[in-house]
Amino acid sequence: MKWKIKDPPVYFNLLSIVILLAGLISATWIYQTADNNPKNVLGYDEGNGSVYPIRPEDSKKYLRDLELYGGKANVLVTEFRLWFVGLWHGKSLAFTLAFITILISLAFFCLAHYRPSNSRDDVHSKNSRNRPD
Repeated sequence: MKWKIKDPPVYFNLLSIVILLAGLISATWIYQTADNNPKNVLGYDEGNGSVYPIRPEDSKKYLRDLELYGGKANVLVTEFRLWFVGLWHGKSLAFTLAFITILISLAFFCLAHYRPSNSRDDVHSKNSRNRPD
């Protein structure tokens, strides 16, 4: 059985809206239920009325050891890895999901409105109209 979409722009617009709603509702739910408890915490430091976690990668000795064994590139790669892993945990996961959802929804929206026409069908319809009988 071959499925044929009768009106692709309407289908892609509807798909774009469904993806956007599902993604943003999921991101909101994740944001409401997630906690930002960091892992690998050595202790906590209090200052300015706030409590800050102390992680091993925040210490000067850890950074010096990283640079000693792998150079400055090792420090940069480790910082990038920690940042990237942090995107997929806690409340930052909600923002990551919302951003990805908006991008995918925008892609389907653009596909609906800027879809290239089928040139083969256009050629046949133009030839039949311009043909002298």
